[in-house]
Order: sequence, then C-alpha cells, then structure tokens
Amino acid sequence: MSDAPSGVVAVDKPGGMTSHDVVARARRLLQTRKIGHAGTLDPMATGVLVLLVGEATKLGPYLTAHRKRYVARVAFGAGTDTLDREGSVTETGEVPAWLREEIERAGTATGTAIPGLTGAMAAERARREQVPPAYSAIQVDGRRSYDRARAGEVVELAARPVEVLALRVVGGAAPEAPALPFVDVELEVSKGYYVRSLARDLGARLGAPAHLTALRRTASGPFVIAQAVTLEAEAMRAGLTPLDEAARAALPSGRLTPEGALRARRGQPLTEGDFAELSPEDEAAAWFDAAGRLVAIGARAGRGSAKEAAPGGAEAAEAPRFVIHRGFAP
Repeated sequence: MSDAPSGVVAVDKPGGMTSHDVVARARRLLQTRKIGHAGTLDPMATGVLVLLVGEATKLGPYLTAHRKRYVARVAFGAGTDTLDREGSVTETGEVPAWLREEIERAGTATGTAIPGLTGAMAAERARREQVPPAYSAIQVDGRRSYDRARAGEVVELAARPVEVLALRVVGGAAPEAPALPFVDVELEVSKGYYVRSLARDLGARLGAPAHLTALRRTASGPFVIAQAVTLEAEAMRAGLTPLDEAARAALPSGRLTPEGALRARRGQPLTEGDFAELSPEDEAAAWFDAAGRLVAIGARAGRGSAKEAAPGGAEAAEAPRFVIHRGFAP
C-alpha cells in the first residue's frame, strides 16, 4: 500500500481563490495528484470546501449531492452582471423607503414585524426551480456559461430543480448613501442552488436591484465549519477523516457477511443474504465488512435496473437485488 494520504478533509476556503486553486494547492501540500472537491465555491466565497483525497475521491458523487448551509449578505440598490460584488454594475435603483425601514428593523430588534422581508423569504422557501446565473460553470453547447457571458453573448439558462430547506433574515442595516442597505441571511439548500441567484430574485420581489456582497458556507452535509482546517499541510493531514469514517458519516450504512464482503470485493452480484445488517433506505449506502472497513457503495436494484442487470435479459425477479456502484481496495 502507498503512504499517500487518503480520506476527507474540510478546509476553510479563503476568499479570492477558486475551488480549483484550492485543489491545486492541496495537491502540492499533500504531495498527491488524487484530490477532488465536493461542491464548488465562488472565488469571493469562504468557508467549508470538502476535499476528497486518494480513494475518497470515489465518494465525490455522494458528497456533492449533500445539502449546504450558508450565511450571506445581500445588498440592495445595485445589480451586477455576475450577481455578486465582483461583477460590473448593470443596474441601479432607489431602495423603497418601506424596505429601508424593514431592513433597519431587521438589524435592530428581534421579533419586529417585517412583512415585506418575511413574505419574500417565504416565497423563496417555496421555490422548486431556480434560474442559475449566466456567470456559472454550466455547460452550454460544449462551452462554460461564464465563457459565453464574458464574450458578450446573452446567456439564458433554463431553470433547474432546487429545494430551500431553511431561509431566514438574521440581520441588516440601512446606512447613508453611498453605502447600500443590506440584509444578512442564513439558509440551507439543496445541490444546484445558487445563492447569487437568491440575491437577484430577492431584489426582484422587493422592488430594488440587488447583488451578493458576502458568502460563507458553514456546512456541507455532515462537514461543518467548526471542523474546517486551514489550507496548510500539517493542518490538513491532522484534519483528514479516514475513508471508512467519512463514508459512515456521509451515507446510510450496511454490514456485509464475510461471504458477502468477499463477493462484493470480487464485483459479484449480491442478494439480501449477503448482508448481516441492511440500511433501511433505498438510496445509495456504504457497505462495510465485519471489521468496519468500507467494501463498496451500492444500492437496492430497482425492478427496471435489476432486469437490465440480469444475464441474458432474465426476469427482474431472478436478478440480484443489490448493485455495486463503487468498490474499494481492502
């Protein structure tokens, strides 16, 4: 076995760095090329960026799908092309007096009536689809959306499914011009949600252009800011969560019998009899051997996928009930 590090570590991303920059530095510091991350953060943003090292890169699709929590600041009175403070101002507008008053109340008194802000938050919590920013990494006909936008193209992206699990105003201030009034919010959202789009949409609902001026991710799934480390070799090695522990924290889990663990390591089909303990959920789960080592990630096979997996197109009832998505070295 190699001495190269392996596991999951949450770093506190500094502002001004892209997620790719963080990964590149981590590769140099940990002296391994096999590093990825679980959910991009914009250069302006700070906070939890989950790095996957070595064999833990196989956890990427599952950790990326986790819910994220943020604290953010939305300023009213100006909109930008990137929807954040790093973009060029494209629109300015007077902030209505009633909104300035509500922002002041939100920043000075807990429980004060702020019906406009409260209604806007409720509407956002009810959201089921969101239009991403034009300046995003989404592919459009083989090119990144932000490349097209920077080239002067008008980019119109389709709305994507999202979920807002929590959103509330936690502060605000309405200083004298030229400073812009702002609100601070806390939110928990699904994969694919853009907080920059939240700023745009709040502005549209409240009658004033808006943009994001600060963003900090406080949690990504089970990985929280309190356990995030600095981007330094010693800190990252000390903060590295072993693969088995990270998988157990991030996914439902099951325990294989000794025979089941052997079959899984060989990539053979599994049945219910190969498990000593089964995860109650139907989604992807981490499967461990009797010693607690991660053997594979897999899931119950749906009837359609089971039939497709059956040799020679056999009936679904005769197909294995569990499929392996990722296998791990012993």
